[in-house]
Amino acid sequence: MYYLLLFLSLFMVINVYFRIADHYNIIDKPNERSSHSNPTIRGGGILFFFGGLLSCFTTGFQFPYFLIGLLLIATISFIDDIQTVASSIRLLIHLIAVLLLFYQLNLLTFPWWTWIITLIITIGIINAYNFMDGINGITGGYSLAVLAGIWWVNNYQFAFIDNGFIYCIVLALLVFNFYNFRKKARCFAGDVGSVSIAFILIFLLGKLIFESGNIYYLLFLTLYGVDSVLTIIQRIYLRENIFEAHRRHFYQVLANEGRVAHTNVALGYGIVQLIINAVIIFSIDHFRPNSRLAMVIVILILLTLVYISIKPRYIKKEKVIAA
Repeated sequence: MYYLLLFLSLFMVINVYFRIADHYNIIDKPNERSSHSNPTIRGGGILFFFGGLLSCFTTGFQFPYFLIGLLLIATISFIDDIQTVASSIRLLIHLIAVLLLFYQLNLLTFPWWTWIITLIITIGIINAYNFMDGINGITGGYSLAVLAGIWWVNNYQFAFIDNGFIYCIVLALLVFNFYNFRKKARCFAGDVGSVSIAFILIFLLGKLIFESGNIYYLLFLTLYGVDSVLTIIQRIYLRENIFEAHRRHFYQVLANEGRVAHTNVALGYGIVQLIINAVIIFSIDHFRPNSRLAMVIVILILLTLVYISIKPRYIKKEKVIAA
């Protein structure tokens, strides 16, 4: 009954936000870089912040520094959804939020080089997650796949957090997906959504990794990681500005040039990540460290081969159509 009430409350929250967004014209209007053709409410991912807030409430506010960091990073991202924020200010707030997260995880007690490397990785993941939010269902569907792996580990491998925390985030994603995981989305996540859910997932994975001592759980983000890194390499090769908006991610090519339905692409990404999660979980239970490393290398090579063999075909297809 408790989670049912939370579920209904989140529906109320997002519908109130729809009214606010309509009134203040917080609308994502399509342009040449967009993967949608109709004006759509931006910032519906604010629901993820409320999911994080409910998570902390459900677990007795055990993670105050995480919550403050989430509030900071969600606020600056929401402002950026409404009006452009100077990159220096945005980066400063992100830095403060991540340091608060590190303090919550007791990471700052580690050698300085450890948390500097982790800081670079964390900022990279947040930005990658933000850039990967480009078609209907991709953020919500992929995040559920990541949380499914985290939930399984928490219940059957290594308990590291109250399940109530995970359930609140899942409920927020389910409500958001109801309005986003469809052919014509009612809303988009916006920066506030993609950045907030990335921050939440990093907290959960960070807590799991540092308490279990097993870095392989970071591979619950494998598919996003491979797509992001290979797309950056491609854009550098093409001498493009990697910080500018684009449509070169594999999922964007599939949806835009390949004419594959957004929901099918998003579902595919989620299923592939679920399979990778299952392989990682199985290997941790049954493989020795050297065998796990070999398995990781095989996964990365396979994904890279799929990326470089399939993606160019859709790009060529689009050139033929355009001609």
